[in-house]
Amino acid sequence: MWLQQRLKGLPMLLSSNWARRVLAGLAFLMIFYWYLTSEGGFRLFSASGESRTVTGNCLQAETQRWRPIVDHGNGLIGWTDGGAQEQVSGPAVVGNGHLLVDAISNQLWVASISPTGSSKVYLTDYVPLQALKPLNLRSASRALLVHFQEGLVQSVQCVQTGASHSSRDCVTLREDIIVHRSRPHVILQRIHVSNPSDRGTIFELTDIVPAAGSKFSSSLEKHGDQEFLLVSGRVLTEKKNIVLVVVATKKIASKLQVTMKSEFTEHALSVVYTSEPIDGTKLEDTFSKLREAAKTEMGEVLRMGAEELYQEHQQAWGDLIISGVEMRKITDSHTPSSVTVNRTLFYVLATSPAPLLDMRVGAEEREKLESNLNYADHCFSGHATMHAES
Repeated sequence: MWLQQRLKGLPMLLSSNWARRVLAGLAFLMIFYWYLTSEGGFRLFSASGESRTVTGNCLQAETQRWRPIVDHGNGLIGWTDGGAQEQVSGPAVVGNGHLLVDAISNQLWVASISPTGSSKVYLTDYVPLQALKPLNLRSASRALLVHFQEGLVQSVQCVQTGASHSSRDCVTLREDIIVHRSRPHVILQRIHVSNPSDRGTIFELTDIVPAAGSKFSSSLEKHGDQEFLLVSGRVLTEKKNIVLVVVATKKIASKLQVTMKSEFTEHALSVVYTSEPIDGTKLEDTFSKLREAAKTEMGEVLRMGAEELYQEHQQAWGDLIISGVEMRKITDSHTPSSVTVNRTLFYVLATSPAPLLDMRVGAEEREKLESNLNYADHCFSGHATMHAES
């Protein structure tokens, strides 16, 4: 009865101008909402989102090969932009106890040992990694893998430069970032570009020559038919002493051009030497010694080649990490997970020197180190948190 009375009053209600305006507004909003959720509305308002989806799909396909590594607790995946808004659950760094490189912020940390034997780590102004920027960029998505078992950080970036909406036409930029385990001064960055599209792509490299006002300066050197830059700088300690830093870095072209349906590989190689904290009276003499040491080792590693350096690092890191504790599937709720243990082991090794792996250590010093390590320890029988699956 109540509803019947209200319905009888509906024509009178609709006769007012105010009610007709409200109904017209509601109808307009309904039409607008329908348009937004339709294909036409999506194209109108999310053209950039569609481009992001193209590179996101490419990135998802590229990172599938990393999944078995992560599932076994041997690595961490993180996204720095695009795709899922996930971050690496730990620093994306690689190191050897002497040098530490942050792959996301592109920063270099150096360890300096004082005359008393204590070691401290200092952040430098030097940019250790070559950063590639594609021309005519429409969209890009990047992911990182911290690989515990190989002692490196891998990066993959999917780039869309053309008008194609297929993820198979994305250009992929893959990088392996290594701080050499048995050569304490060497940083290696392997760059591989794959271009499956029907158009060429050009990448610009960041200028590694220090900017005006920087604490680093550079000069061009030559070894055989290869040129490299010698970059010198300093870090001020909390006690107002100076840590000198000298970097010899391979000079590569400022632009990388990758033709259609082709692949391209380049290696960026750096040698970093640092001093102990010194005062201003020893600057010139110390700089001279560091420059000569960096130039000598740079000549040596250039003669070796990047692939041999890469294999050397893999062998040394593998020998080091296999002697630690490796955990697989954990069923005990009181025992740390495999990823927790392997992640901790990775970061400890990345920030600790390994004298027995250092190629500069002589036979006499090596024998002394081994005799100190090979003693019977009857005090430790193992802890519940260190039990492996086997």
